[in-house]
Amino acid sequence: MAKIVTMGEIMLRLSTPGYQRFIQADSFDVNYGGGEANVAVSLANFGHSTYFVSKVPENPIGESAVTALRKYNVNCDFIARGGERLGIYYLEPGASMRASNVVYDRAHSSMAEAKEEDFDFDTVFEGADWFHLSGITPAISDGAAYLTELALKAAKEKGVTISMDFNYRKKLWSYEKANKVMTNLMQYVDVCIGSKEDAKYILGLTPVTTEKTGIEAEDYIYRDIFQQMMDRFGLKCIASTLRESYSASDNSWSACIYDGKEFYHSRKYEMRIVDRVGGGDSFAAGLICGLIEGKDIRESLEFAVAASALKHTIPGDVNLVTRREVENLMGGDASGRVQR
Repeated sequence: MAKIVTMGEIMLRLSTPGYQRFIQADSFDVNYGGGEANVAVSLANFGHSTYFVSKVPENPIGESAVTALRKYNVNCDFIARGGERLGIYYLEPGASMRASNVVYDRAHSSMAEAKEEDFDFDTVFEGADWFHLSGITPAISDGAAYLTELALKAAKEKGVTISMDFNYRKKLWSYEKANKVMTNLMQYVDVCIGSKEDAKYILGLTPVTTEKTGIEAEDYIYRDIFQQMMDRFGLKCIASTLRESYSASDNSWSACIYDGKEFYHSRKYEMRIVDRVGGGDSFAAGLICGLIEGKDIRESLEFAVAASALKHTIPGDVNLVTRREVENLMGGDASGRVQR
């Protein structure tokens, strides 16, 4: 069982029930989640020892967020208390041709205004095997970006493997700001998850052009851009999810990976979506799970894609599937039959 640390902001999610629009709703469904917190929950479900680093207000809402993690066996010893408020996001789930919509209310949140003295990173990373975070954390404030680099430096000094999911959010920062921050942070990263758009608009890399078509063209472009990222930042492994959105309700889902030697594209799943929030986080957790357990990149990727495909069937931010359920889907059981 590995010790895996994640760091980020856990938020209160308020979503309209029954696919209602904001203007229709007179109540909200309550969940707690956030990119790195979601990863911690998934990895705890898979049997690993996960630690979440964050800051929440010292009030009942902050404690409710912590309790939401504890009930899934995430260690919360490194969650600081203080600050004004817990960040909130409002979700209007999409359906058919109507897209989902997210409204953030997270300015001046406890994590956005957290300080260096809130965390003892030397203690946090003692005995740790892996550290994961996303581009969301440095996006929430300049202070959070500074803390992110401090955490990355501390993890690197301890010899911890580091993964980063770009997770670009245009409602949080511009490509220009993301470029300035993320290109600096990438020097610490071993395993990266991001799209060719991330590579182009955040890292300033130029995807190759090709006359190939379809999946052959997609794989050709991704292998080239992955190699550019590897050459520039010395990464050990790069992966990207590949979503085809037929509508807000129906997507296909696959992924590709490259380790400098082998490029591999996973099986594709056709999904009827219940809740797509946290899909990328569940992929990151599945990939980390495979890699940290010594699986090769093919098996690690297939586990990650299957786990994240199942997440799309579960309401809320976090992926509550078991290892066996993921392995059953990998083995071809996508029937959805009742288990008796």
